[in-house]
Amino acid sequence: MDKINISKIRKTAEDYYKNGDFYCSEAVIKTLKDVFKPEIGDEVIALASGFPVGMGNAGCTCGAVVGAQMSLGLIFGRQKAKGKEVKKTMELSKEIHDIFRENNKTLCCRILTKDMKLGSKNHMTQCVKFTGDMAEAAAKIIARELSIETEEGHIDSTDKKNFISKIFGR
Repeated sequence: MDKINISKIRKTAEDYYKNGDFYCSEAVIKTLKDVFKPEIGDEVIALASGFPVGMGNAGCTCGAVVGAQMSLGLIFGRQKAKGKEVKKTMELSKEIHDIFRENNKTLCCRILTKDMKLGSKNHMTQCVKFTGDMAEAAAKIIARELSIETEEGHIDSTDKKNFISKIFGR
């Protein structure tokens, strides 16, 4: 695989959401699938269609986080019963959870969008950002784990403890 462009990945996911093409979870999985598993068809996006607006409009876990976790499963997950890959996938999925939580204090869509009208400018701005954040974080994790070079530079896999704080330049 050639070098990947993390900034382009982020923008693509944000644009899918901003343009109304896909909701958060769908935009993340579509973007990451196209970059890392282009041989898989777009029907995989349908797996993410029940997660927007906090698990199907229930206000629970942010769909952007779930889309990122699903994307990690697409790349690293198991396909056969008792496959050992599940352990690594769960570890990476928790890492995505922790990144989002560290940056936003909660994963609860209901709390994240409190006092926002669905579809309002504030809501859209925030959710576009969350979609980009999660596409970027998952892409960086995938690149790190698979030793894929990025146009932004090498992502070091030796310092996972500081990876969460470094992922968004903080």
